Amino acid sequence: MIKENQNIEWKESWRDEYLKWICGFANADGGKLFIGINDHGEVVGIENANKLLDEIPNKVRNLLGLVIDVELKITNEKEYLEITTDTYPFPVSYKGQYHYRSGSTKQELQGASLDKFLLEKKGKRWDSVPVPNITVSDLDSKTFDFFRKRSIKSNRIDETVLTENNEHILDNLQLIDSKYLKRAAILLFHPNPEKFITGAFIKIGYFQSDSELIFQDEVHGNLFNQIEITIDLLFTKYIKAIISYEGIQRVETFEYPKEAVRETLLNAVSHKDYSCGIPIQISVYVDKLMIWNEGILPENWTIENLLKKHASKPYNPDIANAFFRSGYIELWGRGTIKIVEICETSGLPSPTYNYEGHDFWVTFQKNIYNQDYLKQLGLNQRQINAIMFIKSKGKISNKEYQKITDCSRNTATNDLKDLVNKNILKSSKISGAGSFYELKGIAQ
Repeated sequence: MIKENQNIEWKESWRDEYLKWICGFANADGGKLFIGINDHGEVVGIENANKLLDEIPNKVRNLLGLVIDVELKITNEKEYLEITTDTYPFPVSYKGQYHYRSGSTKQELQGASLDKFLLEKKGKRWDSVPVPNITVSDLDSKTFDFFRKRSIKSNRIDETVLTENNEHILDNLQLIDSKYLKRAAILLFHPNPEKFITGAFIKIGYFQSDSELIFQDEVHGNLFNQIEITIDLLFTKYIKAIISYEGIQRVETFEYPKEAVRETLLNAVSHKDYSCGIPIQISVYVDKLMIWNEGILPENWTIENLLKKHASKPYNPDIANAFFRSGYIELWGRGTIKIVEICETSGLPSPTYNYEGHDFWVTFQKNIYNQDYLKQLGLNQRQINAIMFIKSKGKISNKEYQKITDCSRNTATNDLKDLVNKNILKSSKISGAGSFYELKGIAQ
């Protein structure tokens, strides 16, 4: 018997409340509801199968407006029902409630989640919703000039379009729906989008620790302005540059590669769920930089999808299209791969991606694996030498640790355990003679 999953649900007996489950399947990817199977996947049978064969389709038709398949199955002389529901292109409600199948659970959609669901069923996204009482004259003419200059360089929009008036540019970018401007147009070109969209700005803070904020800034204005001002602030006020000279030429090397940080910020702005009312947040620490936005990955995607070649599925397609035309982003689904490559080329750890609920974090780590910083962490010279060895070789075994530091097995074991506890090293899953340690977060 197939296990319960996104498309499978078991119930021992029929209750009318299970119409909600059928509603949830119809609003998601479809699925099968089995009646007469317990939570362990065992067929326990039902006594009134023939009666339910008539009743269930009628109730589904009358209360949900759906046509479903109900089949009688027999296993070991025990009867059970298999109810098959297709996915529907329109929203389905049960007594005014909208239910949705997610993973192996059913949830009732409410608030912002319900708004998104209804929009998507109509073939729309949040950023494509038209807004009344806003005209092209309310938008910022300087931002249109900025867009024209970038678009000419990117060569991704017909230059004859760029010589037209602002309304024609919006129309070409498909940012006008009938006579109304879309939400995306307001976010991209209005001087104060927060007047219409709560939380449409960026917060930056410098932290000594998670609880100790040293200083902060807020960046307001439309999305084009936010991106340019935020990058300028980060690399003039928050992120240090190491000065070196090549002959008489002064060279500045920033702690984090600007191109990778910029790409990550563009991703956050493009994919943010603007219905949440919370600003994008950038937290800068002594040893790391974290960028957070509220967002939702495409259905059935995980972080693993982002770290390999994948389809481009922008959460806000209209915003992403304008950014693409201006040369800000690519639409090939390789932005995250590009960020990792830039960090590795710069000799930095690969950024880490965390996704939980609607929280999406990208964390950049400095190259903290140097003598001075490691001494500040209170490491002894043996441990520092071992870390330098791992930087060169990729990993280290207990035996190698003993050899390069001239210490006993017990000392090596205690030193390595301490490095693991301090979140600097991670041990391999292999135990015994083949075990080894490597730097945590570093792509070797």
